[in-house]
Amino acid sequence: MQQETKRQKQVAGEVQEVLNEAFQKLGLTMIDGGMVSISSVKMTADLLEARVYISLFQVKDREAAMKKLEDRAWEIKRELAASIKHQVRRIPILQFHLDETLDQVYKMEELFKKIHDNGAGGTANNQKSDA
Repeated sequence: MQQETKRQKQVAGEVQEVLNEAFQKLGLTMIDGGMVSISSVKMTADLLEARVYISLFQVKDREAAMKKLEDRAWEIKRELAASIKHQVRRIPILQFHLDETLDQVYKMEELFKKIHDNGAGGTANNQKSDA
């Protein structure tokens, strides 16, 4: 796997900034009672595709939320094109991907909490039985 070039990172940062504004303008920051945000953008080496990683917080139907974004991709791309058309040769194709990092972090925290609670409970029981 190749490391991202400086240009890829620059374009990705600009695309993410513009998409955040576009999401606000188009009312896509709240879907189905939950919050939608762009966690990161990764550009392909040729800068023709932007992989947009979407984070969903307390969204009831994740598939429906992602479908809504796909359905409105042309509007989102139009906003992007209006903003970056003078900075790139071609407007990148947007690919939306669900970023499940927050879900994984939450699951890990829950596991650590269970381990901690079980460990603390076990220690307390051992100390009582020693007395």
